[in-house]
Amino acid sequence: MKAIWNGQVIAESNDTIVIENNHYFPANTIKSEFFKASNTHTVCPWKGTASYYTLEVAGEQNKDAAWYYPKASELARNIEGYVAFWKGVKVEK
Repeated sequence: MKAIWNGQVIAESNDTIVIENNHYFPANTIKSEFFKASNTHTVCPWKGTASYYTLEVAGEQNKDAAWYYPKASELARNIEGYVAFWKGVKVEK
């Protein structure tokens, strides 16, 4: 799978995990030069507290377009540290 935003592949992996129609990419498969840490956090009742990244590609930003669970709940331990996308990021084969 590939995650693409603003014409740039920002993550690529054959080992994503799909939960609630979102592909979670292993942390070592994202291209970290396009990811900036965000101060945003949200809470999912069954996965835990999510942290976010703002994407930056070719001088454009997509605020909080990627998220991950640094300390996932017991039910979601398999995606701990994995990164998922929204806000116009295309995930495709």
